[in-house]
Formats: sequence, structure tokens, C-alpha cells
Amino acid sequence: MHAVHAVNAVSDTTARRLQALVAERQVAGRLPSLVAGVVRDGELAWTGAYGDVATDPADLQYRIGSITKTFTAVLALQLVRDGRLDLDEPASRFLGEVGYADRSLRALLSHASGMQSEPNGSWWERTAGVTWEQLVAANDGSGAVFPDGQQFHYSNLGYALLGEVVARVLDQPWMDAVRDRILEPLGLRRTSYLPEGRAAQGWSVDPYAGTLTAEPATDTGAMAPAGQLWSTVEDLGRYAAFLGTGHPGVLDLSWLELASHPQAGEQHAGLESGHGAGFQLMRGGSGMLVGHSGSMPGFLAACFVDRARRTGSVLLCNATTGVFPGLLARDLLEELERCEPTLPPAWRPTAEVPTALADTLGVWHWGNTPYVVALDGGELVMSHGAVVAHRFELRGDRLVGTTGYHAGETLHVVRRDDGSVSHLECATFVYTRMPYDPQAPIPGGVPGSPE
Repeated sequence: MHAVHAVNAVSDTTARRLQALVAERQVAGRLPSLVAGVVRDGELAWTGAYGDVATDPADLQYRIGSITKTFTAVLALQLVRDGRLDLDEPASRFLGEVGYADRSLRALLSHASGMQSEPNGSWWERTAGVTWEQLVAANDGSGAVFPDGQQFHYSNLGYALLGEVVARVLDQPWMDAVRDRILEPLGLRRTSYLPEGRAAQGWSVDPYAGTLTAEPATDTGAMAPAGQLWSTVEDLGRYAAFLGTGHPGVLDLSWLELASHPQAGEQHAGLESGHGAGFQLMRGGSGMLVGHSGSMPGFLAACFVDRARRTGSVLLCNATTGVFPGLLARDLLEELERCEPTLPPAWRPTAEVPTALADTLGVWHWGNTPYVVALDGGELVMSHGAVVAHRFELRGDRLVGTTGYHAGETLHVVRRDDGSVSHLECATFVYTRMPYDPQAPIPGGVPGSPE
């Protein structure tokens, strides 16, 4: 049993508490081995292992299952960014009239297509993979379980379609695209299609005897974009750092944030979880964790980030069941925050107030409700009491809402003939220097007075 600490290490006390959490779950879940790591400020800050793990567990390969789907999603989002795909176009544009190809790429990415969860035939995760032609021949689109777009319903088959779309647009096999466009730019040298070098054996643990049955390391063929990849804690830590901050050679943070807007959910999950454009969304941390869990016969895995706190967690184990990986990833992040709270970025004085904003600062009123408008990190922030209600950023000559009810809307600074500011207006919301300013449009004037 080993615990390994990275250069950007946590304190010994924090390391012990994280190690204890890993040990407790390994024992409770009867897992042959469990390795984990936490990321902070873009670096792997701690790794630990428990169970039957050889020297340097951070470099031992495990199968990562459905975390693979996020790699497929990143490829699709790159093509959307480059104008080669449109999220709202049907997959049939590239795949022809095969089953479920009438679904949009957005629906496939977010599991909102209503299509069946698994392909017809033998359990794809534990048998030899089939070709694309064999896969579509066995799945004609008649197995849908919900109307397209109605709700979230996880579909492994949907990601086989996405992987084939990516391969056809790029004119190269899906795995070659993963290697060229993600693994190499991020330096993920120990992430591969099949196990390479030192790799853990996947096991099924007998629920009564506690004995082990070896699980096969299958090549899933046309289903590979849904769950084929193998990786290490060290590589997954680098990948988590990418999910947290972006990478100029893969996807920048703005695209990852767009992909993290909730696209699908279902009522039985409440507000506990949802799905973005390729990423699982889970309540926790500073509000929402982004990433994915994974499972394949003999393996469980998770990779989640908390962007606001600049942290992430990854874990891998070689058992078919025994732990809920997403929940353990969340618990590791909570333990890290409890022991060593995230430090906010230091406050910096404003270097220069943009001329267009200089006379917009101070107190404004929506009707009789006062708001304080101030600069914060280059953004115009509108607060009511201690609550930030709206944020705007200057894009060229436009003030565009970034959060709150006015997100995406333009805040207009309305000036009088002499150049002074009369009022602020955003989507018919009028903000004035005094409550119900009689010189301003509605809600200006005295409440209830005739026009």
C-alpha cells in the first residue's frame, strides 16, 4: 500500500485525511485497489493508493470507462468551434439514414435524444466489439424509450454515433483523432486505447466469498467512443487540470464553460445532477462539479473539477462494483476544502476606469430599489445589499450581461443632449439615480400617476 505526494503537495495532515478516506472506501467496497489524486491550481497536489498496488501507483493504468465520452465530446466541440459542425444539425448529415441519426448532435452529447441506453446484441462492454456496419445493422432506431428532447436518458449508443461523426468529419479513425487532438497536446502519454505497459487487472469480486474473477480487457470496436480508454492517475490529473482551466491547443476555457451549461436532466434526480454538452454536472463544492464518472467490467473511475475553487479530483479502481466513483470524487474535494480552503484571487486596484463607464458607477434605482454599480475585475457589477444581482462586461462598445437575469442582454447607457447620463436601460428595465425619476421612462414618475 502506497501514498505518493506531488511537488505541489498538501500538508501532512491533509494527506493523511485524504489517505484515510481512500482507505475507508477501499475496505468498505472490497476493492482490490483504489488510487486517487487531487488537483489544485492546475497541478496534481496529492496522490494516494490503498490495496494491492505496485510501486508508483500514479503511473499504473486502469480502464476509465465513460470518462472516454468527454474525450469524444471535446473532439466534437473542437469541430463546432472551427465551424465544421453545428450542435443543432442532425447526425444524418454525416452518417446518412441510419438508426437515430435524425437526432441532433446536441441531443446526443447531452443524452437528451430519448434513444435506448445500450446497443442491441450481447453486452458490448464484456464482448468483442463489432464494426460500425454491424452496429447500425443491429440498431435501426426503433428502440427509443422517450421522445427526442423530452428528458435526460443516458445512452452509450449515442456516443458511438458521435464518435463516427467525428471520424468522418476529420477523415481519420476516432482514436487517431483522440491522440492527435487531445492526448499529444496535453501530454497524456499514458492514456491509450488498450492497456500498455504497467496496467491493473480488472476484477469482479464475489459478493459472498470475496474471491476474484478476472474481467476481459475488451476492444469495444464501434462502441469505443463511449468507454474504451485506459489511463493513469497522473494523466487524469493533467486532464482534470485541462477541464478546469482549458488549453490553447485543445479547447479554451470559454468553450468548456459553454459545454457545462445544463442541457438535460430528469425530475427524479431533482437538482442533484444534470448533463451538459458531453459532461456530467453534479451538485457539490462551490456549487457545481463538472466531469464524468466511468465504469467498465472490472473498473470504476471518476474525474471532476470545481472551477471556482480551482480544484479537481480523480480516482481509479479495479473492481466491477463497490464504490460510487462520482460521490467519492466529491468527498475528496470536500475533504481538501475542509482541510485547506481555497484562497480567493487577491484583490487588485483598478488600473484604469474605461471612459464609457466612469459616470455609470454609484447608486442606481430600479423603481424604488437601490443598486450599487461598481467595477470588479474589469466587470460592471450591480449589487442589491450584499447580493450581486447582475454582472456586465465591456465588449467593444457594448455592455453585455454575463450572469444574472440580464445575462446576454445589452445594458444601454442613455445620455442627455449635454452628454450626462439620464438612465441605464436593459431589456426594458430602467435604472435611475433617484427612485421613480419623473424624467425617466417607465417605471419613472410617481407610482400610480396618470401618463
